[in-house]
Formats: sequence, C-alpha cells, structure tokens
Amino acid sequence: MEKILTFDAVQKTYANGVHALKNVSFSVEEGEFISIIGPSGSGKSTLLRAINGLISINGGKIIFDGEEVAGQKGRALRHLRRKVGMIFQNYNLVYSLSVLQNVLHGRLGYMSGIKSIFGLYEEEDKEKALALLEELGLTNFAYQRAQDLSGGQKQRVGIARALLQEPKLLLCDEPIASLDPSSAKTIMDLLREMTTKRHITCIVNLHQVDAAKQYSTRIIGLSKGEIVFDGAPDDLADDIIERIYGTSKENLMLGGTDHDRNEEEDSAVSA
Repeated sequence: MEKILTFDAVQKTYANGVHALKNVSFSVEEGEFISIIGPSGSGKSTLLRAINGLISINGGKIIFDGEEVAGQKGRALRHLRRKVGMIFQNYNLVYSLSVLQNVLHGRLGYMSGIKSIFGLYEEEDKEKALALLEELGLTNFAYQRAQDLSGGQKQRVGIARALLQEPKLLLCDEPIASLDPSSAKTIMDLLREMTTKRHITCIVNLHQVDAAKQYSTRIIGLSKGEIVFDGAPDDLADDIIERIYGTSKENLMLGGTDHDRNEEEDSAVSA
C-alpha cells in the first residue's frame, strides 16, 4: 500500500491562544478507514480541516497525494481539494434545491466558472448522480427539496455529493453526531461499504467509541491536541479510553447525545 497522507510534526495555535494541534505525526495508507476519537476541544476538527487547507497550520508539514498542502494556492489548491470529499455533521446542503442538484454540486470543482454559475452539468454527471442516489436508496427523493428529508436522508445526500467528486480521500466530520442510533448505524454502514467498494481512504471524526471500534481499520485518539493512541481497534483498552476522554467507555455510545462541536476550535475559526 502507498501512503496517501502524512502529518509531520504538525502544530496549530489559534489567535486566541488555543493550541489545537501539538506536534502531531502520523501517516495514512490508501484504503484505510480511520476513526479519530476524542472529546470536544481535542483537535479533531482542526486536524480534518487542515488536510485540505481549510485551516492553515503554524508548523510542520502535511503531505497529501505527494504534495505539501501548505504550498498549494489558486488552481493548484482547487485541484487538490477536488481529490478530498467532505461530509459534515450538519450536512451543508442547499435546502432550497433538489436532492439531485445537491449531489451534482460534487462536480463543481471540475467545471469552468461559467458552467458552475449556471449549473450546466454534463449528462454523464447527471447519470452518475442518479446512479449514486439509487445505490443509497434515494431514487424516489431525487427531485424533492433537500429540506424535506430526514436527518439520515440528508446525510446520505451528503455522502452521494462527496462520492460524485470521485475523491481519493473522504473526510467525515462528526457525520453521525446529529442522528438517532438507527440512522447513525445506517450512515456508518454506508460509509464503510461505499468507500471499501471504491477503495477510497476514509477518515472519520467520532465521539462514539463503539462506532469507532466497530467500523475502523485503525483508530487515532486525540487529547488536548496530542495523539495518545494510534493503533488497531482491538488494542484500544478501557484505560486508554479513560485517558482520552476522562470518562469510562460505557458513557460513549453509538449515536449518543453528545452533539457538542469543538467549541474552542469553531470559535477560533470564526473569529
């Protein structure tokens, strides 16, 4: 397997003094399904957003697909971001548009300015989008407005949009935090199935330890911006979980009610 992503002593300190990442180093091989776990404030969201340049770092290097992320600007950065699909906790859909139109937004990075402004998608892209919706069980909703869907259905639209990019890497930022347990299981099943089938590397931020252990090939545990665990799910012992979270494993359930975002990171980003 080839390495697709490398963090080399990456550091991030926000203007308000928050040390979100402290000397973080790890590598990711093609085809891995990695869960990043840790409490709010641990640096999970910062780590994910730094991969495609949504957040700049203060030190170290991030190498994605053979290129240093920090060195990319303009067209080169847009080309890099085409290779990175993103799925969000709050879906990031345009609710006034149809499900199909939202999925087609996954092709915007491949289109010229004029075509993207007017939504002039290729017929081939429309066919691929409809095929993805069928695969995700959303064919009957293709022409409904996104706002009329349930939370689980909205997240499936987000998955379809990301996959239509044909990315090498899929980043999922708390994709099940807003969902009930049944919907959370459906989304995690789909993420693993769809990425495995397409040999897409996947990195998922999760609060839910049970989900991380069930679905991942590897788990990275963050606490206060530092990696305190990096290994196989079976090696994530209860004492390590307690070290990461400051609480027992039993308090961290699939689809639980801990919807907190990384408040320190988000406030720093929006500042």
